[in-house]
Amino acid sequence: MAELGGKVALVTGAGQGVGQGIALALAAEGAAVAVVGRTRAKLDDTIRRIEARGGEALAVECNVRDPASLARCVDTVVGRYGRINILVNNAQEVPLGALDQVSDEAFAGGWESGPLATFRLMKLCHPHLKGDGCIVNFATAAAKRWDLSGYGAYAAVKEAIRQLTRAAACEWAVDGIRTNAILPLANSPAMQGWTAARPEEAAAFVATVPQGRVGDCEQDVGRFVATLCSERCRYINGQSIGVDGGQAFLG
Repeated sequence: MAELGGKVALVTGAGQGVGQGIALALAAEGAAVAVVGRTRAKLDDTIRRIEARGGEALAVECNVRDPASLARCVDTVVGRYGRINILVNNAQEVPLGALDQVSDEAFAGGWESGPLATFRLMKLCHPHLKGDGCIVNFATAAAKRWDLSGYGAYAAVKEAIRQLTRAAACEWAVDGIRTNAILPLANSPAMQGWTAARPEEAAAFVATVPQGRVGDCEQDVGRFVATLCSERCRYINGQSIGVDGGQAFLG
């Protein structure tokens, strides 16, 4: 029996990569999925994949850096389904580079698409999540590197998301809402681009994964998120969880 039957999920950045994998996995467990992103063609690809398996999905074009666009997105989903049970904040622009090389514009893009968009969307969805809601936010193991050279700006915005996650877990549990963060490692387009741009660094990094491989967007990360959003994990709240084959040590 589908574990998420009757649930409605909103997943940002769901047109490709990890977001798409999560959308597919949630739909496979019976959730109706609002597939949210900027590029309609990518959203339509995810919709086709979900519908080909007999799932239910809705494409919603949205720029997560625009508060008005976020509000319209939530209104569209609630207008279609009447509720939101699961919120997955996956979309993120990544400001990479040494601190003196990252522009103000790039850092602002990381901030506005990451913690600020997460903050705004959590608040917009809060009234609809009350009772049995589940929020999954995205952090990164880059913030756990002993040498943050080249990753400081990215780690900074992602760590802000972790703190918002913990605060929501503490403040909103009384409303029946669980909030957790994951630190995923998956064969996404971003991972593929990084591997192509920095093959030696990427190979050295993958060599530190105890399970010896990079995860699959749907089978490894998506399925875990679906489980995290199910009743089987109803007592898991306020945690940062590595979904990465054991690469990051969060102790």
